[in-house]
Order: sequence, then C-alpha cells, then structure tokens
Amino acid sequence: MADEEYEPTIENIINSDKLKWIFVGGKGGVGKTTTSCSVAIQLSKVKESVLLISTDPAHNLSDAFGQKFTKSPTLVEGFTNLFAMEIDPTPDQLAPEFMETQSDGFNLQEFTAAIPGIDEAMSFAEVMKLVKSLEFSVVVFDTAPTGHTLRLLSIPSLLDKGINKFLSMQQNFSGIFNAVSGMMGGNAPSLENMEGKIQSTKKIIEEINVQFKNPDLTTFIPVCIPEFLSVYETERLIQQLTKLDIDVHNVVVNQIVYPEKDCNLCNARQKMQKKYLDQIADLYFDFHVTKLPLLKAEVRGVPSLKLFSELLIKPYDPSTPLVLPNQENI
Repeated sequence: MADEEYEPTIENIINSDKLKWIFVGGKGGVGKTTTSCSVAIQLSKVKESVLLISTDPAHNLSDAFGQKFTKSPTLVEGFTNLFAMEIDPTPDQLAPEFMETQSDGFNLQEFTAAIPGIDEAMSFAEVMKLVKSLEFSVVVFDTAPTGHTLRLLSIPSLLDKGINKFLSMQQNFSGIFNAVSGMMGGNAPSLENMEGKIQSTKKIIEEINVQFKNPDLTTFIPVCIPEFLSVYETERLIQQLTKLDIDVHNVVVNQIVYPEKDCNLCNARQKMQKKYLDQIADLYFDFHVTKLPLLKAEVRGVPSLKLFSELLIKPYDPSTPLVLPNQENI
C-alpha cells in the first residue's frame, strides 16, 4: 500500500459507524488524558452520545476539564452529549457499589477473592455491565500506564477461562455446599444461586471478549513522545495488543518541538526528536500517525481542549502556531 493512503489524522476512527470501544494509552506522562479528551470531543461532533472513562487510578479527567467527575457518568460542561466518569478497575473494600451482595448473603467478590487476579477481573466485569446498560454510542477509555492497561485488556479472556473452569467443576462442589447448608440451617448460599450469578457475568464477559477482538467494534490508540523509552514501550504495547487480537491502526506522537526563532535548547531537542520520529515513520508506515506539538501552555479546560482536538483531524502547521486561550503572554 502507498503511504498516502494513511492520513496523519484519526479521521478513520471519527468516521467509523461501528466503533464502540476506543482505548487510549501509553507510557506515563505522554499526554494520554489530553489525547483521550480530544478524541472524545471530536467524536461528540458526530455521535449521538459519547462516554469518556478514566481507568487510571491517578484520574486526570477532572483536572483536564476543570470539573469534578465521579463513578457515575456526568455531563461535561459545554457539551450536550459528552459524559465522563472516573473508576478504579481494582476493587476497593470501601467501594462495594460494583459488587452486588445477593439477598441470600452470597457475595461473589468474597467467593473469588482467593483466586489470584480474579477480584480485579470481577470488578472490571461489573463496570462493563454498568457501561453496557447505559447504551452510549461510543465509549473512550483513558487508561492507566501500559502495564496496567495490558492487564485490563486481558481480563475478559482471563475471566472467561476462570468461569468456564469453575462451571466445569461445579459438580465436585455440590456435595460440600449441601453439607455446609445443612449445618447452617439452610442459610448458606446454594450452588444454584452461585451458578446463576456466575452465568450472568459469564454472558457479559463473553460478549465483551468477542467485541474487544472485533476490529470493527474496538481499536486502541497508543500515545507516545519522540524519545527512546516511549518509542520502545509503544512498540512493545503494539506487539502485545496484536497478541491479544486487539486492533491498532493509529499512533499519536505528542510533544513534538517546533523551534521558534533562535533557541539552542529547542534546536537540540528537535534534532534529538527527529531521530525517533524517523524510527516511528519506519515502524508504523502502515499506520495513521498523528503528530501533535509541544505547546507553551497546558491544555486544560474545555476551550483549550476543543482547540487542541482539532489537531487530530487537521495536521498541525508550525507556520501558524496554536495559541491556547489560557496562554498569557508566554
């Protein structure tokens, strides 16, 4: 394929009629939150409803928009169809809202606590059940740094295998549970109740697992900066995403230096960055690579984010520098 077929924008994502799940991630400090907010803003122009979720425990969405978000979808000020929420996919004993306790006293989180990694998986499953019930047109994930994100994306497969294993062994547990129930006067949770809860979760997980591996429904946008560690981690991330059968056809390169006038430091940084920009061009010649500039001010607040988000669909022209509303005579 010719290089010109891959526009340096995210138009392919914005114009997709089928995409449901969009993940934005990369190494810490590369501008994932700014990018995910910008992607969500552009999507809000063409979609009926957009949900932006932060799964990063640091939760920077509130800082980016200048508005407090919680574990429930909240309308972003200045929009009519863009909502945001901040959740922690790692279970918190003080935050049981994602873990239901049945009327018979059966708590699935407590039951699965002894299985390594399954608590995080169950918590993520409950979050996804909540998101699916809200029926947004598209969901954008502002993810945690790379390692956490890869674990998060592997959760549906992990949980699917774990549940299948449990269900295949359920007959071995029936006698034990009946005996315990008898000893407790019938107040212990029944195996049937447990199986019903697990089966309902299994159905959601199977559907999510299929959707995450469907390139028409799910894609991942790695964000990096033109420096060695970031480029190295981005390549590792893309390789791991490929192993997980998760689509990735876009890369955002952030914080590119475009020197103005005489600036020895800027020129030195530009020279250093050029080496890695060349590497990115070689590695991702068949990707949509979007380049974003390092600006003089932070991209914070809706007005600044709206301006910055335009660079995702219209390549940046350094001859006409972008000036943000919060840029005060810098």
